Amino acid sequence: MDVDAFVAAHHQDWLRLESLINRGRKLTGTEIDELVELYQRTATHLSTVRSSSPDPVLVGRLSSLVARGRAAVTGARAPLWRDAGRFFTTSFPAVAYRMRWWWLGTTAISLGVSLIIAIWVARNPEVQSSIGTPFEIRQLVEHDFANYYTEHSAASFAFHVWTNNVLVSAISLIGGVLLGIPVILGVPPFGGLLALQANLGVTAGLMFAYGKGDIFFGLILPHGMLELSAVYLASATGLKLGWTIIDPGNRRRGQALAEEGRAAMGVALGLVVVLLVSGLIEGFVTGWVHTTWLRIGIGVVAEAAFLFYVIALGRKAVRAGVTGDAELKPDLAPVAG
Repeated sequence: MDVDAFVAAHHQDWLRLESLINRGRKLTGTEIDELVELYQRTATHLSTVRSSSPDPVLVGRLSSLVARGRAAVTGARAPLWRDAGRFFTTSFPAVAYRMRWWWLGTTAISLGVSLIIAIWVARNPEVQSSIGTPFEIRQLVEHDFANYYTEHSAASFAFHVWTNNVLVSAISLIGGVLLGIPVILGVPPFGGLLALQANLGVTAGLMFAYGKGDIFFGLILPHGMLELSAVYLASATGLKLGWTIIDPGNRRRGQALAEEGRAAMGVALGLVVVLLVSGLIEGFVTGWVHTTWLRIGIGVVAEAAFLFYVIALGRKAVRAGVTGDAELKPDLAPVAG
């Protein structure tokens, strides 16, 4: 199909439809009939373009026009709460579940790197001396590490942690467009996965070297399980997005990138809520609940609830064909092949 000729032949119909849509409730009876006819005609045009010449720019324009036309014709608008409910019960868990192998791989490799660094630091006094003086290290393991969670008010600390983690996760997601390199290396002043795991491993190594391993886990686990799960999901999604550029599979590269990019934005929105929960735990539980088993228990419950949510709702949504792609699915009319 000659796209230019097709556009030239139907451009006036699309402009007229857009004009009628923009006038809203001021239409006469004749104009309403015209609106319905042009809407149906444009839906057929969209079907034709999709089947004969899937030009992404034209498909996007017609998809938006048909969606707006449908809303104008039916006069029905789904309430915002229903869209939000569908997002959190279907779209977000679907894309999280669909990323599960990337997510698990990112988690295993990241924690493995931290474990190797922690063992290396804990077993080598010369490495510890290169990190800081004995006084500075003792100050860290005996005071600074624990005081970090209580030196500010719980509310302000929770807000600070939440916004910082949201920014880090957003960078990880957006960084996928650059082949995932910023996901690993970060963007100043925010470090990527490598810096995160190095800091975690060095701190763990120093705490264990000075016999404070129980304090380390007692303060990291309550919020860290959920927080790191969210960060690893964001990183995995960013890496998957970067890999899609390299290997789009059986889709056109532009189409694959658009689909995975929209799904990644869905992950970003969902993680805002997940990271809010982990920030509240870090701000109000980690430093202020003094019973270790209770602190860790709260973290375990939060992590288990998140994983159950992703697995139960995500698996159901994926089996129903949901991918997490937020593209509007417009009305399609059958056309001859």
